[in-house]
Amino acid sequence: MISSTTSRRRGALLALVALALLPLTACGSGGASSDGSGSGLRRFTVVLDWTPNTNHAGMYLAQAEGWYRDAGLDVRFVEPGEAGSLQGLVAGKADVAVSVQEEVLPAIAQGLPIQSVAAILQHNTSSLVSLAADGIETPRDLEGATYGGYGGPLEQALIDALVTCDGGDPSKVRSVDVGDADYRIGLERDQYDVVWIFDGWDGIRLDQADVDTNRIELADQTECIPDWYTPLLATSTQVETERPDDLRAFLEATARGYRGAMADPAAATDALLAGAPDLDPALVRASAEYLSTRYADDPATWGHQDPAVWERFTAFLDGAGMLDAEVDPAAAWTDEYLPDP
Repeated sequence: MISSTTSRRRGALLALVALALLPLTACGSGGASSDGSGSGLRRFTVVLDWTPNTNHAGMYLAQAEGWYRDAGLDVRFVEPGEAGSLQGLVAGKADVAVSVQEEVLPAIAQGLPIQSVAAILQHNTSSLVSLAADGIETPRDLEGATYGGYGGPLEQALIDALVTCDGGDPSKVRSVDVGDADYRIGLERDQYDVVWIFDGWDGIRLDQADVDTNRIELADQTECIPDWYTPLLATSTQVETERPDDLRAFLEATARGYRGAMADPAAATDALLAGAPDLDPALVRASAEYLSTRYADDPATWGHQDPAVWERFTAFLDGAGMLDAEVDPAAAWTDEYLPDP
């Protein structure tokens, strides 16, 4: 559901610096572009952060209901290349990219002309999960345990902060590379004791497999670590300059789609499965239901971002050494193109 490793994301961002120097002239750019059918619709390309999943369900619902077409847009969804969604955005291959705050801020620190324009999920929906039999119920219980991770600096900073805040010693937490193994299998084979999952997808799969787990939900730990937007929608300075009306129309229809996904998860499920029929219907159905109460605290405010979230998470990444230069958090995002609540 989510891009697999923070470390790979970090490496991919290095490639973006060169791409940022390219002219933004590909199919996603240019206010006069059409869908090629003579309908007069303007092509608008969205590069996803991963394969289609319920994080994207509001956009698929807006597509299925014709709300993008009503706004004069021919919206196309494309999957990211190896380097990630921001590569397509800065190279002009897309008008909007699905990304995460921990990718957007380092990219801005490297000088890339991008900005977040909407939060897809209001709060973090990930957890540290372990088998219930292991008795890991609080961050301090990670002492002496083995964490299965990807070696990214954000992971290390989060684990250190959580354990320290709970009165533990983070140096007593062992780490191993989780690789691409199934989380359930890795836990049950004692390859590691705890792993970071996304509850709206991997957590549901564990539940469907009837695995008895304990979870430390990161959204419940905001006294120790920041909340952050994962995922979000980002755009480029060029799109904001050349296609502001199309961007606004896209986000208005998209907000309608996510409000629809909150009100009717079954409709969102049907729309996503129509666009990505290879997905497991039972998983999509349960995930859509789970996320229907988490896309926004209030449906009317879907997409709107909190400056305090940007300020605190920027400071956290800076402290973790993940920013190559100072970033003004207020310049990293805007709600300008979202419909008013």
